[in-house]
Amino acid sequence: MASQTAPPPGVFVPVPTFFKSAANSSGALEPKVDIETQVAHTVFLAKAGITGLTILGSTGEAIHLSRKERADLVAGVRAGLNDAGFENYPIMAGVLTNSTEETLEWLEDYAAAGAQWGLVLAPGYFGKAVNQSNLIDWFTLVADRSPIPILIYNYPGVTNGLIAEPDTYRVLAKHPKIVGCKMSHGDVSYHVQVSNDPQIDHSAFRVYSGFGQQLGPIVLFGAAGVIDGLAAFYPKTVVRLMALANNTSFTEDALSEVRRLQFAVSRAEEFIGKTGIIGIREGIIRKTGLGALEGGRLPLKGRLPEENWTALHKLYLSDIEQIENTL
Repeated sequence: MASQTAPPPGVFVPVPTFFKSAANSSGALEPKVDIETQVAHTVFLAKAGITGLTILGSTGEAIHLSRKERADLVAGVRAGLNDAGFENYPIMAGVLTNSTEETLEWLEDYAAAGAQWGLVLAPGYFGKAVNQSNLIDWFTLVADRSPIPILIYNYPGVTNGLIAEPDTYRVLAKHPKIVGCKMSHGDVSYHVQVSNDPQIDHSAFRVYSGFGQQLGPIVLFGAAGVIDGLAAFYPKTVVRLMALANNTSFTEDALSEVRRLQFAVSRAEEFIGKTGIIGIREGIIRKTGLGALEGGRLPLKGRLPEENWTALHKLYLSDIEQIENTL
């Protein structure tokens, strides 16, 4: 089995899925997916220097969409990128299910729709009852049959605390169709161990963090980048931090800028931590005008009260706002 191409290093954005307002959803049970706005936001990110997209991950609410909606969304974004001149723009598509057969069904749909990679969530319904050996076997079974290369998505917050250990990544990284991972947890040691493991071919297996507040430290120690929600509305700042952190030789001025940017990004990530997906959607609307404030599907429907946005923006986003406006 030939090795597959790993995603490029850099900043990927786990984009939220945009939904139309109730008034524009023609009496549907839930708001309809807004592919036009999804494409507009995608092009905005591409023009800002974002490396690629993660569509229909946790932030993208894949579990709230039907099979057809998921396939149509990926295909619509791919077509929109092509029309805007961004052909072959990197797209990972999220797979958030535990059944191996259903996981492969999602991957087959995504391959047909134009995604280059699948970001496959670790099967965590049973949490820590899943041992590392069975986790290896599960991902191997999926990768053997997947039509596109996959990345391991480890997000203990939505998988009942299941964590893939460094030795598990070492084994899975040898599979020619497993080309990376996204660690959405705060264990920097795991990021650094996997990013520097001498038994892993790091040109073929890339490590990304789901936390922008870890960007500087993990990239300095070999990680490929981040898949970070804050970059959905402050893309230029996160891209600039990535570029500086990825430079192996620092001048005193560059190091000072890295520290300043990492502080601003880490501070702004507190906003994401407190508001989640609703806060990301709110930030996008406030910064770009894209989306509907009342949009979203239950149970994540809604927006931030005005007084909450004002207070949180002043507390956490003022530094990054100033930086973004200068880039």
